[in-house]
Amino acid sequence: MFKNKALWNEVKDYIFITLGLLLYTFGWTIFLLPYQIVTGGVTGIAAIVFYATKIPIQNTYFIINLVLIIIALKILGWKFMIKTIYAILVLSLFLWVSQKTMIGSNGKMVQILGPGQDFMSLIIGCSLTGTSLAIVFLNNGSTGGTDIVAAIVNKYHNISLGRVLIFVDLLIIGSTIPIFGDWRKVVFGLATMVIENYVLDHVMNARRESVQFMIFSKKYQEIANAIGTQMDHGVTILDGHGWYTGKEVKVLCILAKKSESTYIFRLIKMIDPNAFVSQSSAIGVYGEGFDPIKVKVPKLKK
Repeated sequence: MFKNKALWNEVKDYIFITLGLLLYTFGWTIFLLPYQIVTGGVTGIAAIVFYATKIPIQNTYFIINLVLIIIALKILGWKFMIKTIYAILVLSLFLWVSQKTMIGSNGKMVQILGPGQDFMSLIIGCSLTGTSLAIVFLNNGSTGGTDIVAAIVNKYHNISLGRVLIFVDLLIIGSTIPIFGDWRKVVFGLATMVIENYVLDHVMNARRESVQFMIFSKKYQEIANAIGTQMDHGVTILDGHGWYTGKEVKVLCILAKKSESTYIFRLIKMIDPNAFVSQSSAIGVYGEGFDPIKVKVPKLKK
């Protein structure tokens, strides 16, 4: 049973990673590439090379990632890299197919929104790519490129992944100045960073958002049994004391994902419609079943 569940979780990861890569390809080649909008990452480098030399972006994307994979395999190991390699191969294929599809009869890429719609195309494209990256990351995947660079730097230095990615993306976007000689492209590139990272954070935080329930009910044992058995969820029973009544009461404390809230409310109402329930947002919940604790523990000095 455990093996089947683990296998299904692994298959589900690959399904959602593939869907995320499809969405990324759609946003990138339809809304960003035809308007010569530069973003960060290896796809940004590949786009700059394409604008300057007309070399297809999938070629540059694949070659750069291949070099990074060879370096990273020795440093980070196979476990980290296996889904990254899959994402790189699949995204290279998707970019190749979609770029050919988007070239019109005049040899130029088709601008779906029409000429002069650069900023609107930027907003739509970055919203799609930001969402797609969140889908990939939430399913234990990575698109490679600067993610690999950030992971390598983070392994040896106490620098967050976000800081490394921002620094690398600034270098990539700044490199468009000698190619285009246009500060407008740089400003658009910085706008892509802001919009894409905002959407990425928003989608990831919405999925990970947790809530805390405090449930006051005479049928606390039935509610605890229902939540524990039907949702396979942990429940803590606290001892309370009513100020006005002076009676001892039992309080159920539950930490859950926000997406589970409706089901928990439904169980409570079915058992005790008169239960008093408090729900509050939790800034962060860490540990088994939730996010891992990501802080470095200093080594003890001998």
